Amino acid sequence: MDMNSRQQNILQLVNERRTISVSELARISGVSEVTIRQDLNILEKRSYLKRIHGSAVAYESDDVDARMLTNFQLKKELAEYAASQVNDGETVFIEGGSTNALLARHLAAMKKVTLITVSHYIANLLKDTECDVIILGGLYQKNSESVVGPLTRSCIQQVHFNKAFIGIDGYIAETGFTGKDMMRCDVISAVLAKGVETIALTDSSKFGQIQPYPLASTGQINRVITDNFLSKDYQQQLRQKGIQLDLVGDDRQHAYPD
Repeated sequence: MDMNSRQQNILQLVNERRTISVSELARISGVSEVTIRQDLNILEKRSYLKRIHGSAVAYESDDVDARMLTNFQLKKELAEYAASQVNDGETVFIEGGSTNALLARHLAAMKKVTLITVSHYIANLLKDTECDVIILGGLYQKNSESVVGPLTRSCIQQVHFNKAFIGIDGYIAETGFTGKDMMRCDVISAVLAKGVETIALTDSSKFGQIQPYPLASTGQINRVITDNFLSKDYQQQLRQKGIQLDLVGDDRQHAYPD
């Protein structure tokens, strides 16, 4: 990403608050407004954020680099825990998203596994590792750096894996798991149809959000790995659906079996 630590902190603040003034960024960062404006110029040129009337505004973007910096430490904890649930010698499908990208890096460094992915971003992260990577074909979505569509579905049907890790964009009881992107949801539905252990890896902020595209009910998400800020109501809903729930964070990890 080639950003200094101050620019990374600025981007994380912008992504978390959605909009923040130059003066507040200067106060939090302990540098002058002139320096903040220079940082924002750099970040805007790289399409990480927008500048409007003396403030920085987050992009509604699928850019994985930008999303990676939102709640980075929490996502890292989730990824490390998820990696501990994978055994040496397994073949693992990783769908995409920032937390799953961290998971892929961790697996490639720590385990002897084969990784299958639709994410060119994830495949590129692993180019200097010894891990075997199988990247599937399809229509290339430039923002998310992933492939989707009928060819991708066909590829998923042709490969075999022990576990699948997916991302979700929303969950409420009435609709179940949902996504922002219809084509990406189609890919996840193809994974669910294979009937292997499928694990949603996500931070708890996605629960309570309503997105337009439901995941097909041809298969079941077997397990959810999320942080322990997840409300008791959602914990109960997931357990009632027979979904194993792993809560991670603050050195407290709880697993609720099926």
